[in-house]
Amino acid sequence: MMQHLTNSSARAFALEWVAAWNAHDIERVLSHYAEDVAFHSPFIAIFAEEASGHLLGKAALRTYWAAALENLPDLRFELLDVLLGAGSLTVYYRGHRGKVAETFFFSED
Repeated sequence: MMQHLTNSSARAFALEWVAAWNAHDIERVLSHYAEDVAFHSPFIAIFAEEASGHLLGKAALRTYWAAALENLPDLRFELLDVLLGAGSLTVYYRGHRGKVAETFFFSED
């Protein structure tokens, strides 16, 4: 997928990802991830009580993010920038914690 990603398609991906979050649509957000997604965040240790800070698979993300949305009913993201990397892209946005960056690594699928 990444070999075909352009600045325009990366921005479209990021805009759709932000829109999914702003709609509070968990399934739409999860559509951006593989079934065997590996997700890392320091907040996992706090809110999901997983000391490693890592979650594996969409089911684990669904549970984690559903709880987050329940606790943050006014959650809104604002896209600030999209940065392309080698086999990755970073979505730089403003959320409830201020400015945040999420990096996506893509497989060939």
